[in-house]
Amino acid sequence: MSANTSEKDNNRSGLPSWYGAGLEHVWLPYTQMKTAALPLPVVATRGSRIVLADGRELIDGIASWWTACHGYNHPHIRVALERQLERLPHVMFGGLVHEPALTLAQRLAQLVAPAGLERVFFSESGSVAVEVALKMALQYWRNRGVRGRNRIVSFRGAYHGDTTGAMAVCDPQDSMHAAFRGLLPEQITAELPVDEESGRTFEALLSQRAEDIAAIIVEPLVQGAGGMRFHDAQVLRTLRATADRYDVLLIFDEIFTGFGRTGSLFAFQAAGVMPDIATIGKALTGGTLPLAATLARPGVFDAFWSDDPGHALMHGPTFMANALACAAANASLDLFEREPRLDQVAHISHILARRLEPCRNLPGVKDVRVLGAIGVVELRRIDNLNALRQRFVSEGVFVRPFGSVVYLAPAFTIAEDELTTLTDAVNRVLAESLRG
Repeated sequence: MSANTSEKDNNRSGLPSWYGAGLEHVWLPYTQMKTAALPLPVVATRGSRIVLADGRELIDGIASWWTACHGYNHPHIRVALERQLERLPHVMFGGLVHEPALTLAQRLAQLVAPAGLERVFFSESGSVAVEVALKMALQYWRNRGVRGRNRIVSFRGAYHGDTTGAMAVCDPQDSMHAAFRGLLPEQITAELPVDEESGRTFEALLSQRAEDIAAIIVEPLVQGAGGMRFHDAQVLRTLRATADRYDVLLIFDEIFTGFGRTGSLFAFQAAGVMPDIATIGKALTGGTLPLAATLARPGVFDAFWSDDPGHALMHGPTFMANALACAAANASLDLFEREPRLDQVAHISHILARRLEPCRNLPGVKDVRVLGAIGVVELRRIDNLNALRQRFVSEGVFVRPFGSVVYLAPAFTIAEDELTTLTDAVNRVLAESLRG
């Protein structure tokens, strides 16, 4: 759209007056701006629905990148934000603290009490939470006087974020960050130990390089943006046992998997495996405001507790522990306590498994899999992502395939008829696309 598009032209095309001129100046995420379809102008959200400027409503199949677990505009979260806004929207977290953050830190520590993740470091995005986790792991060894443990082990298919340190622990070949290969810190990429052979290979890696390794980082149960790849709890038990044998820290990246998405509140709970450090975000505020956190066990924190100022963790996001975001997170935790979210996830899981299964018989479908409120149809390839995404919009749903997967990760509060509309759309669109 040209920057000279007039307000009159916008109105005639059904677009709001702010759309054309503003679009000339925005840079969209993960988007080749020259060839991508124009983004859809949104004027309101409610429940599991996105309201467009032209009056159409789309059923959101991915809960705004997996964040809006309670649906949009939940009244309990909205009221909590209004109350907090009247008192204190933000104050720096350096030398100052406030009630919403301290209450949230205590509640999070209680939620993960079996894992002993007692210390909470707040940030404003999942990528930054991962950066903090990596810095914690690397400095942990230096503060203990151990030199040389400068490498992180991550896995094929991994995705941990878009900042420099996080990109370095993503899949170096098949991820969206392959263009930065050679420019990032060199880490160690391994295959997940999913069977005896890969388990032996992983054991050998740790045996040979333990003195170089500070930590292992993994997305527990589901590798999200790397392709929605699932693995079972035994993989995590293997990682924990191997990390213990070679005295290596274990980091769980629960940005995607945390807060009910896989069926339990956190993936580590279902697996019965306790990490040394964990990252959370995405659904932490119920999809209302940016907030993330890095949680650490006392043994990690103790390595920073010192009379030496140089042993402090030197990281501090400007909007760390933003009071509004913490108020939203506390309200979101209220909803997990008061409303049957995990039962809703189990119901969604049952429907997804039943209604996506017919896709398995379509030509070009490699796999159909479901875990919690995640439903995945993996194709052998997707030739035209833009066209496929637009086809879903024409069906009245917002589904955003990537790589070779079409997936659903809806709000836990989605109505059953809305969920079946989503699964019907996936079946219909893929049948048309794959059968020609």
